Amino acid sequence: MTSYFEKLRVLQAKAYAPYSNFRVASILVMSDGEEFSGVNVENASFGGTICAERSSIVSAISSRGSEGTFKEIHLLAGEDFAMPCGFCRQVMNEFVDEDFKIIVYNHLGETQVCTMALLLPNSFSRENLI
Repeated sequence: MTSYFEKLRVLQAKAYAPYSNFRVASILVMSDGEEFSGVNVENASFGGTICAERSSIVSAISSRGSEGTFKEIHLLAGEDFAMPCGFCRQVMNEFVDEDFKIIVYNHLGETQVCTMALLLPNSFSRENLI
């Protein structure tokens, strides 16, 4: 069976990062085991860039709607551990609970694991709009 790290390395090569050369790959795992992959796609108008994390989330929503539970996300970026950016944290927060796992790999396949509660404490969510 192929490990998440091996899958991420293959995906990482598909990233479109001509400006930063910072290739990111993600695999979003649903509670039923289905997986949705994503890579970063840069744009000359930097605001048009989409991160790998958001790419995999959008793929899941496009495929399944908002049905199902996001279990965890696996990330590989650059040489060292790179946690999701602020935009990605906010988007993940829309769909996950505080126990959602973020598993980040370095180039050696070592991992750091974080939860959404640790990644985005005191978050802004739909409860703030009620």
